[in-house]
Amino acid sequence: MSETIEKKRHHVVVIGSGFGGLFGTQALKRADVDVTLIARTTHHLFQPLLYQVATGILSVGEIAPATRVILRKQKNAEVLMGDVERIDLSNNTVTSRLLERETVTHFDSLIVAAGAQQSYFGNDHFAEFAPGMKTIDDALELRGRILGAFEQAELSSDPAERERLMTFVVVGAGPTGVELAGQISELATRTLDGAFRNIDARDAKVVLLDAAPAVLPPMGKKLGEKAANRLRKLGVDIQLNAMVTGVDNDGITVKDKDGSERRIEAQCKVWSAGVQASPLGKQLAEQSDGTEVDRAGRVIVEPDLTVKGHPNVFVVGDMMSVPDVPGMAQGAIQGARYAAKAIKAGLDGQEPSKRKPFSYFDKGSMATVSRFSAVCKVGKLEFGGFIAWVAWLGLHLFYQVGYRNRLTTVISWFVTFLG
Repeated sequence: MSETIEKKRHHVVVIGSGFGGLFGTQALKRADVDVTLIARTTHHLFQPLLYQVATGILSVGEIAPATRVILRKQKNAEVLMGDVERIDLSNNTVTSRLLERETVTHFDSLIVAAGAQQSYFGNDHFAEFAPGMKTIDDALELRGRILGAFEQAELSSDPAERERLMTFVVVGAGPTGVELAGQISELATRTLDGAFRNIDARDAKVVLLDAAPAVLPPMGKKLGEKAANRLRKLGVDIQLNAMVTGVDNDGITVKDKDGSERRIEAQCKVWSAGVQASPLGKQLAEQSDGTEVDRAGRVIVEPDLTVKGHPNVFVVGDMMSVPDVPGMAQGAIQGARYAAKAIKAGLDGQEPSKRKPFSYFDKGSMATVSRFSAVCKVGKLEFGGFIAWVAWLGLHLFYQVGYRNRLTTVISWFVTFLG
């Protein structure tokens, strides 16, 4: 079954309901346009807090409100659920599919914010044994694996098996990996302390692996070392210059800097080492003469975030490759708002050639390490500890959607961190 959607007013199609898609749609609220947001999920995912769902601090509803509910008061916007299969730049159409229903949506302007997925660097078979952290399903799967490992250890009488079951390996020492490693450690030493009768949850071992020589490389040596020292105090075993060469049900194989290989027996593994942009980026590049994608599949866009030869097609968020713009929420939000502003200026008669290039304003970066401890970098200012942790809490609350979600998140944090 196939349907075609066309609008009478200028029609803006937005692909993706992440930060780029949602903020781009909201930025067009008062514009003389019709907006159709096409998404493969029913919710807007606040991905920076996904690891807290995986470790049981927050519930799904607190970080994944329904997109339709968020946009219900925006009268010029509609939500279309479906997985985008094709973008046709010559006919200005987007083809999406929901089950057996195919929908072809015409656009006058297009904002592509389809995001990215976990990258296993050509070893996609690792995913079965080491899930990533990109979706709600990933987080719930990981939560089940973490708690399930403790439950299996409780039933085991074999010391070697117990050690394997209570060893948790996090691959990737970026912000997600650091936050997850710290939280698993605190889960074992605080939350689950005394909850079992045959095992001591505090005996759990958390290993943080990375092929790079430092923790949190983008944040610099000083903050990386501060985060690493805090993790070590929590008991996390940090192993750098360690490249993963194999993953199976019972453990992980690592190749060290000197070329030697070794084995880590572990029941629960999680992958946070890399990302790969949506394959829609490659589709756009193939239809645009001169546009290329980088190694991560991101589209190398024009200065105005468009695809070469198509000034009405914008690429934002994790799908765009722009020098000095990190793949974080702020890059997606600023890019989407820029695209919306350019569309509105076009409606007022501005020629695409007159657009000012996109300029990213770096508001800084931060990562939480544990309860009461985080690291933060704002320009040349670098600091860590309790003040950085409070700043991290405040920033993430600010960007959460809806007062109710903010309130329930604060309550959950209060119970978890102060209880």
